[in-house]
Parts: sequence; C-alpha cells; structure tokens
Amino acid sequence: MSRPRILIVGAGFAGYRTARTLSRLTRGRAHITLLNPTDYFLYLPLLPQVAAGVLEPRRVTVSLSDSLPDVRLVLGEADRIDLDDRTLHYTGPEGEGGTLAYDRLVLAAGSVNKLLPIPGVAEHAHGFRGLPEALYLRDHVTRQVELAASSDDPGTCAARCTFVVVGAGYTGTEVAAHGQMFTDAQVRKHPLRRGMRPRWMLLDVAQRVLPEMDEKLSATADRVLRQRGVDVRMGTSVKEATHDGVLLTDGEFVESRTLVWCVGVRPDPLVESLGLPMEKGRLLVDPHLRVPGRPELFACGDVAAVPDLENPGSYTPMTAQHAWRHGKVAAQNVAASLGLGGARTPYRHRDLGFVVDLGGAKAAANPLGVTLSGVPAGAVTRGYHLAAMPGNRVRVAADWLLDAVLPRQAVQLGLVRSWSVPLDTSSPEVARVPGGPGQRQDASARSGPGAALAADTGGGGTGAGGPGRARPHDEPAKGQPGSGPTQVRPGSGAAEPRSEWETAKGRPAGGRPGSGPAQLRSEAETAKGRPARGPGGGERAGHQTAGVAPVRNQPGDEPAGHQAGGEPARNQAGGEPAGNQPGGEPAMSQPGGEPAMSQSGGEPARSRPGGEPARNQPGGEPARNQPGGEPARNQPGGEPARNQPGGEPARNQPGGEPAKNQPGGEPAKNQPSGEPAKKRPVPAPPPGRPAPGHPAPGPVKRTDAPDDDSAKGDS
Repeated sequence: MSRPRILIVGAGFAGYRTARTLSRLTRGRAHITLLNPTDYFLYLPLLPQVAAGVLEPRRVTVSLSDSLPDVRLVLGEADRIDLDDRTLHYTGPEGEGGTLAYDRLVLAAGSVNKLLPIPGVAEHAHGFRGLPEALYLRDHVTRQVELAASSDDPGTCAARCTFVVVGAGYTGTEVAAHGQMFTDAQVRKHPLRRGMRPRWMLLDVAQRVLPEMDEKLSATADRVLRQRGVDVRMGTSVKEATHDGVLLTDGEFVESRTLVWCVGVRPDPLVESLGLPMEKGRLLVDPHLRVPGRPELFACGDVAAVPDLENPGSYTPMTAQHAWRHGKVAAQNVAASLGLGGARTPYRHRDLGFVVDLGGAKAAANPLGVTLSGVPAGAVTRGYHLAAMPGNRVRVAADWLLDAVLPRQAVQLGLVRSWSVPLDTSSPEVARVPGGPGQRQDASARSGPGAALAADTGGGGTGAGGPGRARPHDEPAKGQPGSGPTQVRPGSGAAEPRSEWETAKGRPAGGRPGSGPAQLRSEAETAKGRPARGPGGGERAGHQTAGVAPVRNQPGDEPAGHQAGGEPARNQAGGEPAGNQPGGEPAMSQPGGEPAMSQSGGEPARSRPGGEPARNQPGGEPARNQPGGEPARNQPGGEPARNQPGGEPARNQPGGEPAKNQPGGEPAKNQPSGEPAKKRPVPAPPPGRPAPGHPAPGPVKRTDAPDDDSAKGDS
C-alpha cells in the first residue's frame, strides 16, 4: 500500500507547526512535502530587533531542513491549485515550473502587507513583513542619519532624521520604540548640527496605541514611547505620500525620507483564486480547519477564517499565537482523516496574555492577566520569546547579552535595495532581484522616499539605483534599472546607464569620451573591464528573454540590446544590427552593414572597421582611435586624428597633414616635413606597424587615458 501524500503550502507559524506535528504523528507512514519560498522559518515577533541592530538576521530564522528532517522541502511559490485533479503548480526560485500531487492539502500561505487607497503609499512606503524589509530598513535608517550628520542644510538634516511609522499596532509600536533607541545611539557617535535629535512619529486612526490589546498595556506602551521621545499622534494618518514627505490628515506636511507601513496585513492572494467561500479575504473553514465540501483541503493561519468557539459568531484574529495553535490542530485532523492519528479535534483557545517589547529593559506584558511594566515586563517578554522560538535560543540570548554590554554596530551592508522590497508584493519574505523569474516590474514596485542613491544624495528620484541591467516586465519603476537618470559623457549623444559594479568602482560605463549612444555592459563584463557583448535577439531589455519578443543575450525575432537576428539591437548581429552587432545596419561595437557606434561595415560605428567607420574604428570614414578612410583621433590612415598617422594626421601623428608633434604633410609644432616643426626627425614606422597613410589590420592600442568620470555608490 502506497503512503498518502500530504502537501503543506507555507512555512510560517501555522505551516511550520503543521509540518513538525505531522512528522511526529505519522512516523514515516506518509509523504510530507513543504512548499515555501525560503528554506527557513521566520520568527516574526523579533523582527523589529533585527531592524534596530539588536539581533543578527540569522538569529530569528530556523532552518527547515535541519529542524524537519522527515519532511521534503520544495523551494517555490504556489501559482495555481487544481482542486479536481489534486495538483498544485508552482514556480521555483530560478523560474522553473513544477507540479506537486497530493492526497491532503494544507494551505498556510500566511499574509502580505495591507494596502489602502492613499496616493503615493505604494510608491513611497515600505512594509515590515519579511527579513529583507527589516534589513533594508536598518540600512536605510543608518544611511539617513549618516547623511544628515554630514549635511550643511538644516532643512535637509531634519527631513532625513524624521521617520514616520503608520500603524500603532503590535508591529508599528515595536518598530517606533526600537527605532528611536537605535537612532539616538547613532547620533551620540555622530552628533547632528545644532544638537538636533532624530524624530520618530507613530500615526494611527485609532484613539490609542495597541487598540486591539488591553487598555493597561496600551497606556504602558504610550507612556514609554512618549518618554523616549516618539511623537505619538492618534486619530491621525497619512493623506498623501510624496518623495519629500507625507501629508497628514490634519493638514500638516511632514518632511521625511522614510515611511514605514505597518497598518496591518491581508491574507495571501493565493486563496482568492480557488473560487471557494471567503470571509474578508480568508478561506472559510469549519472548527476542524477543513474546507466544507472539500474533505482533502485544510487551511490554517492567516489565510483561514476559523470560527472562534469562545466568541460565537466571530473568527479568530490574524495573530502569530493563533497561527501557531492552528498548526497543531490542523496536523492532528489531517492525520486523523488518513487514519494515522486519533479523533478529530476542534480548535479552541484561551488567551494567556500578550507581551510587547519596547526596547532595552522596557516592555508591556499581561501574562495570565497580570499587568506588568518596566524591568519585570521586559524579563517576562524575553523569557516568552525564548520559550516560543523553535530554535536558536542560545544565539538569541547571547546577542541580547552582547547588546547590553557593547555598543551596537551601525553600518550599512547594502544587501537589500529599495526596489527589492516593494510594498505591493505577494512574497514579502523574498527580496526581488534583477532578472528574477516571474517578478512584476510595475508601479507597485517603486520605492519609498529617500530610499536609495538618487534620493539619498540629492540627485532626484526615489528609487534605489539598481544594477545597470534592465528587466523585461512592464515599465520599470523608480529606483530600477532603466528608469532613472543616466550618465552622459562629454560630447556624446544619448546617455548610458551605469551598472552597480561600474558605480562602485568609479568606472565609466561603456563607450569613450565623445561617443554617441553608449552600450550597456553586464556586471561580470564591467567588473573585468570587458566590452559589452552577447548573442541573441529580442526587444531590448536587461539580459532577459520574454517569449516572442526576446531580450538581451537571447536569440530570436526582433533582437534587442546584446541580441542578434531580425532587426538587431545593440551588441547584436544580423538583419539590421544594433549596437555591438555585425550585419545589416550594425549598431554599436559591431561590424557590417551600416555600422553604428563601435561598429564596422557599411557606415561603421565606433570602435569597428568597415564601411564608414565610426569612432575608434578602421575603414570608410574612421572614427577616433581608428585607422583607415578618414581616420579619427589616435588613428592612422585617410584623415588621421590626433595621435594617429596617415591621411591628414592629427596632433602627435605622422602623414598627410600632420598635427602637433607629428611628421609629414603640413607639420604642426614640434614636427618635421613640409613646414617642419622644431627639431623633429621623421621616424620610421616601428616593426609590425603600417606606414603612415595605411590602415592597420585591426584596432590599435588605445593611448589616451579614459575619462575619470566617477559615480556615487549606493549603499
């Protein structure tokens, strides 16, 4: 008899507890598969301490493979569920698709950031639901304080040191409390001008902090926040968000570069696609956590509307405590439905109290209904977290001890960019990467005020300044490759974007001074100083393919940048080639046809031989640094340019009409021949080099120094 197949979607509090309990109950009598975008379980209640530098990121994660040895882990995100065929279709982390069959399915996909129809919020705010968002916020806050300390403008300094948190619930309260302590510690090392102090604002439309908790807990938290210097404003929210700040509902405009969105969560959109009865976005289940009419389907955690038997007519709230308990009951009922466990169990609960960590030794707690504050509450809060964590307890306790006796390390690691953590995302636990599979690249991916290089350095734009390669989805958002301002070279036509490697090392992006449209270079090529190249076709985008309209480095139909075939774009060969491509009408750095910049053939472009060569190219009408035809600067042949022999030589060139320091024709200063210059004999061509007036067989070695244009690096 084959073993039944149990599939669990999501490894949050509910999914992780379900997998762990099922593994213990079935004892190898069932195939248990866990589908999750990451290979770890995240202990969310301690995430504010990661953003404040108290805990290292790995301390709040638990390895799924290590802690669930009898469970098969599949990395990916669920796309579609076929309830009739009992199959689930998913997409892996590298874009590969897959299908998983099941006999029992447990949906525990969790929740995502909740959006409200407020202008500018999707573009200028960041949520706080995943580890990438916490890492980004820590880097961003550190960067703002450092930039404010070095600013000479009082207004800019004040705006950078104003941090707005919307939502005075559990998460928002802890973020504001820890954030104020974190920035105060920073300015003690890097004082601001005129004794200015970082300002944290906590906004909520409710009338008190922690409105869903006991009033005594709320009063304790409010008192600690105000004593610490947090500007708590109840009954107030954001009316509009802009790059320069936020407009409040009371009419005040607050200049800020930081907007943290903690107004709540909504169930994962996956459950909406099932076409089953819902309750405010959550899947309706019975008290046994099973979907009515679907005996093989169970749901728990934030995606499930579980009847609250202690309060008839209501549903359990979307909290970590309930999700953890849901997981245990779901596992017991799944095992019972397969005949691998005892009888079915309805979900019942009894609140044991709540704890809120306010940073340092301060906290608010009511264990078993006993209201505590101050140091006792802090001790109870940390003891509760250590007991509730399924792993890493010793490491977490060690970090707390070190934080108590050593100063925090406030440094920017730059691991997560602003555009990597959009507010509107179905997977806040996964940071977006350039060229990632199936990632939306639309307005919802735009980033918050002052979140990246352009905004942080006063260069305009609100994005993070991503890598130099574009992505093939829709219209790039702010802070994304292809959307922001590009670098313009002296004497050039179209400007060129520069990659992160170029920016970090101060290298110029492709092309030479005086060139026309420049070419994009990949990160690897940029790091090694290689020119941009690549076969393939498509409609130009960053090193990606997209079906019929392929993008760079891909073959096919209408080629784009770094593509060949059809009407090639830059770095492509064939048809009407684009930049860096041969054939047809070549584009940059390509031979053949009518070459574009850096191309040969027809009307060659720069750095290429053939036809009417462009700059840095031999043949036809050569461009700078190229021999043949009408040579450009630093090129021999035809009408030579500077530092080139042949034709009408330019400066430092022999032949034709020589330029300065050159022999032949009408010599310039310090040149012999014709009207000789000062005491300069006509030198014989060196071995292996053609005589003046004759093109060289290939590009000559460049003798001029590259421009020293450097860029500002994004942290």
